[in-house]
Amino acid sequence: MSRDAGRLRDEIALREASLTDAARERDAGELSSSEFTAISERERSKLEQARKDLAVLSAVAAASDLPVTRRVRRTRWLVVALVCFALALGVILYSAISPRQAGNSATGSLSLGRAQQITQLLTEAEADVANSNPVAALSAYRQVLALDPSNVQALTQSGWLDFSAGSAAHNATIVELGIKSLEKAIVLSPRLAAARLYFAIVADATPGNQSVAKREFQIFLTLSPSPG
Repeated sequence: MSRDAGRLRDEIALREASLTDAARERDAGELSSSEFTAISERERSKLEQARKDLAVLSAVAAASDLPVTRRVRRTRWLVVALVCFALALGVILYSAISPRQAGNSATGSLSLGRAQQITQLLTEAEADVANSNPVAALSAYRQVLALDPSNVQALTQSGWLDFSAGSAAHNATIVELGIKSLEKAIVLSPRLAAARLYFAIVADATPGNQSVAKREFQIFLTLSPSPG
């Protein structure tokens, strides 16, 4: 596991200890009920998010460690998804996004420092994908979304990575997380070719959604995607 996973485990342990300490201080009269409630709600919210992030990173790591022989035996839709992932790298890493675009939120209110940080994280994530390091890439995309929840590149790529990892690990929760990220990316940027392609693959992989897949593929083709 990566250092990010270790950091998350440490954070989980610290927040669990914080909740225990808060309960002890409340029982000892050192904290009022309102103070305990505020601390408890804050720590539980952060604890839940840390656990969710750790589960995602664990699933991605497990998927990336699968033997080639097992990958070959995956279902048809997963094979199609992985092949399309390789063929669509040119679409995934759409270079048309400039530093300013990568850092913009829906309201354009990001500071220059945050915009530069987002651009750097996106560049690192692209390099991680190219180097077959999906765990690090997903971690970088999640950091981008923490800075800018409406960043369509991070939503698209993290959505695809979550879907692929969840599918390989048979984890429905992570699959659903990936689908929701792709859906949000499409809502925010309906003409983004990569999001349309990924969502088409997802729909084709889901029983009963072939008509949706066909529609999304057709939309994807109207967006003049690159030859890749």
